[in-house]
Amino acid sequence: MRKMKPRVIVTRRWPAAVEQILAERFDATFNEGDAPLSPTQLKAAFLNFDAILPTVSDKLPAGIFPDADIRTRLLANFGVGFSHIDIDLAKARGITVTITPGVLTDCTADIAMSLLLSVARRTGEGERQLRAGGWAGWCPTHMIGTKVTGKTLGIIGMGRIGKAMARRAHFGFGMDVVFYNRSKVDDGETRAMGARQLASIDDVLAEADFVSLHCPGGAENRHLINAERLGAMKRGAFLINTARGDVVDQKALVAALREGKIAGAGLDVYDGEPAVPAALIETENVVLLPHLGSASEETRVAMGMRAVENLVAFFEGRPVPDRVV
Repeated sequence: MRKMKPRVIVTRRWPAAVEQILAERFDATFNEGDAPLSPTQLKAAFLNFDAILPTVSDKLPAGIFPDADIRTRLLANFGVGFSHIDIDLAKARGITVTITPGVLTDCTADIAMSLLLSVARRTGEGERQLRAGGWAGWCPTHMIGTKVTGKTLGIIGMGRIGKAMARRAHFGFGMDVVFYNRSKVDDGETRAMGARQLASIDDVLAEADFVSLHCPGGAENRHLINAERLGAMKRGAFLINTARGDVVDQKALVAALREGKIAGAGLDVYDGEPAVPAALIETENVVLLPHLGSASEETRVAMGMRAVENLVAFFEGRPVPDRVV
């Protein structure tokens, strides 16, 4: 008797090349409309599929997990973050969770550097003015921004993406790098950049002209950057967030931007996205992107293929390469 292929559901559209492989290797159900699945649909998926392939836009808190008759044995997440999944409950229910690390490092660092440059040099404001027909021509005092070269970059979370951002800043723009990381980081890469590890987040905030966040989201780091810490930054400093939206207290950030406590911010992620507070949208000295960190063809395909590798390994009974629990 022919062995049945594992039933898997892909919660959003993935690159066509990856979906083709999934269709060949598994009994795959795709979300043709590409609209986020409802909580009811996600809960039903646990009862009907051997694996669920979610993304950061799929919230999987405790209430989504059925109390009994769970068929799902694997959550093969499309992305490196997993704060949208109740990891403890997944572990308790015997569900393996995997992620797609490594492959999105460079693209996310590219976006972080793009945000830094854009907010420092006011390119978003300038483009809006020009498109609206408000540019009256060059003059010496028009749209004055902040020089980037030679300034100090502070990194919060010196992992793969934090190091990639630091490389771009140091070797590309001659920036000094200071950083905070929970564990000691002392390797050839950081030494080559002359990057200095400081004892606390507050130490980094006090010294940096630009602060770039590269730490995990979730309960432990929720509102890590709050009103007090925004107040600890230099008045002329800028905050860049390509990590997770919940790391920043958005109300406190709006207040800091409007009151001039910091000079500006660049955001690619939001707390409760895709909702973005109107107060942020209405604030001029912030650059806003719609979660584009990994949005290149090469990276999104690589992420999908990494998830496929985890799927294949799991259902062949081999250790999964990117297991969280």
